[in-house]
Amino acid sequence: MTSTGLYGTYGGRYVPETLVPALDELEAGWLAARSDESFQAELDELGRTFAGRPTPLTRAERFAPDKRLYLKREDLLHTGAHKLNNALGQAVLAQRLGKRRIVAETGAGQHGVATATVCARFGLECVVYMGEEDMRRQRPNVERMQLLGAEVRPVDFGTRTLKEATSEAIRDWITNVETTHYLIGSCVGPAPYPEIVRELQAVLGRESRDQFLAAEARLPEVVAACVGGGSNAIGMFAGFIDDEGVRLLGVEAAHAASLGTGNAAVLHGARSSVLADEDGQIIDAHSISAGLDYPGVGPEHAWLRDSGRAEYVSASDDEALTAFGDLTRLEGIIPALEPAHALARARELQEEFVLVCLSGRGDKDLAEVLAR
Repeated sequence: MTSTGLYGTYGGRYVPETLVPALDELEAGWLAARSDESFQAELDELGRTFAGRPTPLTRAERFAPDKRLYLKREDLLHTGAHKLNNALGQAVLAQRLGKRRIVAETGAGQHGVATATVCARFGLECVVYMGEEDMRRQRPNVERMQLLGAEVRPVDFGTRTLKEATSEAIRDWITNVETTHYLIGSCVGPAPYPEIVRELQAVLGRESRDQFLAAEARLPEVVAACVGGGSNAIGMFAGFIDDEGVRLLGVEAAHAASLGTGNAAVLHGARSSVLADEDGQIIDAHSISAGLDYPGVGPEHAWLRDSGRAEYVSASDDEALTAFGDLTRLEGIIPALEPAHALARARELQEEFVLVCLSGRGDKDLAEVLAR
């Protein structure tokens, strides 16, 4: 990434002028925190004593008997998904900036739960925007957020999913920018958000690289992760991006494949690969997985695709459901529907040594799965 927040031709800032001072303040605060040893020490301590880091690797021997396939177990992190890594880091950063009110968007609900959790931990006011369709699909996470003290505001227009929830969170932030930090949940949005989220999730790649070396005395041939906005994938890829012999594989939902079928366009403050028509109008995305049901993707992923360093494929709802059921019955691990997409593609690979980010657990998806 350049100093202007660009990844090749992607990224940047496409925001109202009222947000530019807030983004400048955030960028300055982030650069200061990133170089401050006490900031990293606080995050490391919170990771160990509150979140439960490091999370282990588990070999999925029965799920993929012909491979040495390992799962990075972010489902075992406190709150049940990788989202807590980013939420903790941004909450600490918000406090350094003097912001006591947090707004967030959520689709699958895991980022909303992580945000509500850190706000409870630090005594911050918390408002989470969520589409009504996602609230229906992810009711347990709505109830968790409310129990944690967050106000969950339903969004009832458009597809009533993550895209509209993000738009509403941005509107709130514009209105209350003096007191409020927007705790964005993925590596999307205007600079410096993609970099902040990447760096806070890079713990996934650092840990799993060391763990795979310890387990197999070599690096994996392929690192795979699901991609919606792309935060778990970019965190995993960060640990291996300089290892040219390691293939990086992102797996999108078939009907929300921003990288596979999208065009360059601006969405939510940044230029990336977006599901859009020739006039730049956003096309609705769809997935059984609320966390992948987003028409855009982080700008760094678009750059990695164009540069050829990472590959992006897709998996259908039915393929994800099959992988969900198989991992549950064969390994005793109930995955979220998001990483089930990555699991569906991973066991078809020709390579033997495979690492998959199991980005979250499947409690939130049981009603949707059982209904199918």
